[in-house]
Amino acid sequence: MKGFLEDANYSIGLLDEGATLADVIDNCIYEHTHTGKKAFFVGDLGKLVRNNIQWQNVMAPIKPFYPVKCNSTQGVLEILGTLGVGFACSSKSEMALVQDLGISPENIIYTNPCKQASQIKYAAKAGVNIMTCDNDIELKKISRNHPNAKLLLHIATEDITAGEEMNMKFGTTLKNCRHLMECAKELGVQIVGVKFHVSGSCKDLQTYIHAISDARCVFDMAEEFGFKMDMLDIGGGFTGSELQLEEVNHVIRPLLDVYFPKESGVNVIAEPGCYYVSSAFTLAVNVIAKKTVEYDKLLPSGVEQARNDDEPVFTYYINDGVYGSFASKLSEKLNTIPEVHKKYKEDEPLFASSLWGPSCDELDQIVENCLLPELSVGDWLIFDNMGSGTLGEQSTFNDCQRPLIYYMMSFSDWDEMQDAGIASDTLMKNFFVVPSCIQLSPEERFSTAA
Repeated sequence: MKGFLEDANYSIGLLDEGATLADVIDNCIYEHTHTGKKAFFVGDLGKLVRNNIQWQNVMAPIKPFYPVKCNSTQGVLEILGTLGVGFACSSKSEMALVQDLGISPENIIYTNPCKQASQIKYAAKAGVNIMTCDNDIELKKISRNHPNAKLLLHIATEDITAGEEMNMKFGTTLKNCRHLMECAKELGVQIVGVKFHVSGSCKDLQTYIHAISDARCVFDMAEEFGFKMDMLDIGGGFTGSELQLEEVNHVIRPLLDVYFPKESGVNVIAEPGCYYVSSAFTLAVNVIAKKTVEYDKLLPSGVEQARNDDEPVFTYYINDGVYGSFASKLSEKLNTIPEVHKKYKEDEPLFASSLWGPSCDELDQIVENCLLPELSVGDWLIFDNMGSGTLGEQSTFNDCQRPLIYYMMSFSDWDEMQDAGIASDTLMKNFFVVPSCIQLSPEERFSTAA
């Protein structure tokens, strides 16, 4: 059942009654300990099925368009495609990936705010017509390279909270929308809707109220220019929590009912990414080196903490880092904490520790400061919630190998797909049963993709 990220073939283990994901991780660690100690992922594709059901229960009829850049592994894309989810692509390679799965162009939107002319031409040739735009230079570029393009005007939202640094932001103002519509009219480009995006880190859900109100203004403006708009994209920012999903729905539903009622003919879509995949993947890494460091060099600057001078402080190096599966660590905080795989006593002492990737680069710090029992070279650490922004194109810095992926799904999730009539014959060929007996050897437990 082993397969690299770039492999065209993969397998999905169906967990027999009594078998758990923890058993799978234990068995994979046993195998890797004896064959090379490579980092690996275990992906619970059933989590995608459950998250999709939750989305339909809470957010319907808003159709999800999954951002491929979030996690572009084949197992994820094929399951989501089978579930009827659309795809938001930011590049030619992403469009090709989903079209190779038989996804129709109508279920693909091209969302890169800074598009290459060659990739716009590719979208035109592939029949991917819906794309986003937030300035007149992009508009002119699109008009030259894609005569059948249908644009969503990307409007800016005020989602920067107090104390948070402002990152590069995309989206145009309401005032500039009028200018863009004038340009589109002159160039003969269709404008069919509006897009906005509220960051997942935004704590003020009132941002949605302002964004939807602004979108309604743009729709009204479009009528003056004779554009027939029928699509509203409320973007991503969904964390994966059912509570957050319900809170967002509670805020936006009344406004959508007033501003974009069903009879208006406006299709409302969204771009949930980490919502689907973040909690579905677990990463296992191996400790490859260890050293003792001075305590004051480990603590974050400005932090003082009493300790016993005789107490050791450890730095551990693991076989994956920010130039691999922890790439998102370079731009955001790590949303997971390491769990030690080996069993240790409850009263075993914990030591101040830091975790680093294998590149020996000063940026390759995974965890700045945490408390762990003393580890040895060869021990394993487990990171949950690693499905978002970690699986896709990765750097080959310092010859780091890409982790293997073990896909899993429970029988109950598989039955859910079958009952819904969405388990395709093509997908069924990828499944095999994982027995509950964990004493079996790895060769007996897992089959290898052809």
